[in-house]
Amino acid sequence: MSEQHTHEETAADDDTSLPLFHRTVRPEWIDYNGHMSEAFYVLVFGYATDAMMIETGLHAGYRERTGCSLYTAESHLRYLREVAEGSHLAVRTRLLGVDAKKARFCHELYVVGAPDDVPEPEAAPVATTELLALHVDQRAGRTAPFPDSVRERLASLVEPAPAWAGRSIAEVPAAA
Repeated sequence: MSEQHTHEETAADDDTSLPLFHRTVRPEWIDYNGHMSEAFYVLVFGYATDAMMIETGLHAGYRERTGCSLYTAESHLRYLREVAEGSHLAVRTRLLGVDAKKARFCHELYVVGAPDDVPEPEAAPVATTELLALHVDQRAGRTAPFPDSVRERLASLVEPAPAWAGRSIAEVPAAA
């Protein structure tokens, strides 16, 4: 992604969770319905994934040195509430599982009162996404195992999946 992140390429101070990712909704993100367009939810979630990569050792230096990166193989996004121009956003990232070459994680998007605020404990997300990502050796053109240090860092962050994770889109019309 081309946007600069405010995170340093170091691990978070708290080794058991990732820092929140923050953005403010820009005027150009508003669609003809007067709220944030669906493409920009994906953009914000993509930036949150980049921040997660930085915090877990998959930063730009790692990618340049190894030729490896994280590729999204599957995602499921839920739009739960409209988001207005100028809203301050906070994204919580949760690691749900990791193995040799894959990571499953989710992002929860919240509207908060100020640019660096933390969502209230009872706050409901305005959108969520669940992702399956593959660790890919771009030079070889195939998946590759995570380095032990990265896999261990990812594994240290794994937490139980929220109730909404693992869902799929229902059939339309509903099956009888």
